[in-house]
Amino acid sequence: MPIKLNEENKGQILEVEVSGKLVHEDFEIFAQRFDQLRKRHGQIRVLCDIVRFDGWEASAVWDEIKWDVKHFSDIARLAVVGAKTWEEQLSLFCGPFTSAEIRYFDQTRASDARTWLGGRLSGPQVAAGERILF
Repeated sequence: MPIKLNEENKGQILEVEVSGKLVHEDFEIFAQRFDQLRKRHGQIRVLCDIVRFDGWEASAVWDEIKWDVKHFSDIARLAVVGAKTWEEQLSLFCGPFTSAEIRYFDQTRASDARTWLGGRLSGPQVAAGERILF
């Protein structure tokens, strides 16, 4: 399965590990789990690990865009963990589709991404190896 979901902090954080190429059915699984957590907690925080992500099939791209518009304000923080420059650029692409604070972390800093997600919502504090995107 190209998408693995894990709830942390009693469901207030959703960790999404994406590998391979996403298809429509994968995106539906993610959307259902996200909606369950959002109904329980309101805004949630998301860690998106895209180290082994290879892109989307066309239908899944459309699913992603529709989902982003629908859930514009449902994410408080989004931590994107990646390994390549294009992955950082992909996380920049997310900015206009969400009101979330977004930060990119190199794969060697995944634990820092989890720490940031669990922290208080406050002003920006940037460590080496992470970038504030929005």
